[in-house]
Amino acid sequence: MPDVASQPAIDGWFATDESGQTHLIGAKCPQCSTYVFPPRANNCPNPACDGDVLEPVPLSRRGTVWSYTENRYPPPAPYPAPDPFEPFAIAAVELADEGLIVLGKVVDGTLAADLKVGMEMELTTMPLYTDDDGVERLVYAWKKVAA
Repeated sequence: MPDVASQPAIDGWFATDESGQTHLIGAKCPQCSTYVFPPRANNCPNPACDGDVLEPVPLSRRGTVWSYTENRYPPPAPYPAPDPFEPFAIAAVELADEGLIVLGKVVDGTLAADLKVGMEMELTTMPLYTDDDGVERLVYAWKKVAA
């Protein structure tokens, strides 16, 4: 039974399999094999393709840093921000199998100075905030692959 105390901040963007491994849910055009994230059901993003059906697919759990930055300011209202605010890194990770670049938060404790282009990253989840009902809302995040 899923833990009701922890739920995705956005439904349908990631899932956890039976082994506890988290993967992103993307979509793939069956006509030209183009991938997209976040998932959607239609409108292939490839300008050379007229496909209008996208099928949901699990995406790679690993990739390499394509680019990164550090967020040093809390988001404006109405977005939740921890108090006190702590800077955090954001990485654009090129997925290993799809070649798709996915932007995401990097786990707490990792800042821009800890990252470099080409570094191997792995998908995980982390708490974003706790809502008014006491439910911890999770987001997907990137973490460095242990050496």
